[in-house]
Amino acid sequence: MTPGIKRLLGYIRKADEDCHMIEDGDRIAVGLSGGKDSTALLLALAEYRRFCAHPFELVGVTVKEGFDSLTGSGQEASALESIRALCTRAGVLLHIEPTTIAEVVFKAREEKNPCSLCSRMRRGALMDAARKLGCTKVALGHHMDDAVETLMMNLFFEGRLGGFPPVLVLKEAGMTQIRPLIYAPEKDIRYFVSHADVKEADMGCPVNRSTQREQIKVLLRRLEREHKGLKHRIFLAMRNASLDGLRPEVDL
Repeated sequence: MTPGIKRLLGYIRKADEDCHMIEDGDRIAVGLSGGKDSTALLLALAEYRRFCAHPFELVGVTVKEGFDSLTGSGQEASALESIRALCTRAGVLLHIEPTTIAEVVFKAREEKNPCSLCSRMRRGALMDAARKLGCTKVALGHHMDDAVETLMMNLFFEGRLGGFPPVLVLKEAGMTQIRPLIYAPEKDIRYFVSHADVKEADMGCPVNRSTQREQIKVLLRRLEREHKGLKHRIFLAMRNASLDGLRPEVDL
């Protein structure tokens, strides 16, 4: 068994039991970007099927945004091959959803801050693909650090308190969105992936690592070095305030 998998499975089990994420007969689309978080999510959920109280199916879904048409680097095509190999290893069907998101965001709209629009369009394409595949839920790879970063982004840049919920019912889309790794610290995900003999894939986004989220990551990383355990305490504060539907009585 891959080092670190038991810890991830423990986080997923807690999230599932506390938030009632998975039900009998669910067909879950796992959004795969090629990065470490969605990679860990797919492999852990594939393992979780073995002992989950509720039988469920998995389908991998990757949104192809068309970055290679902008850069000509072939990086996106290479990333898709890595994702195919990952799904083969996990014994999971892969669906690739072609889009023109990169063309719209970077050429037609020439967005100065493209991440928000790109994220909305990518999420919409993921939901559409999940519906076509007969899925009942979509699983995203967001973890505890992402929740803290999102809270800080909303506080710093929008003047509001809020992040994202572990479970979100999207009535108009006819889909439920779940985040099984919501209790998992990023360091535990990184540890697992580093021992899992998998290749992370970068789709080749031209603004990668120059976003507001990356600025918050750098800030929190520095503060964490100075005040060890800071991110965990922020998450505990979110939990104790029942922010975004987090359960205050969960023992982490």
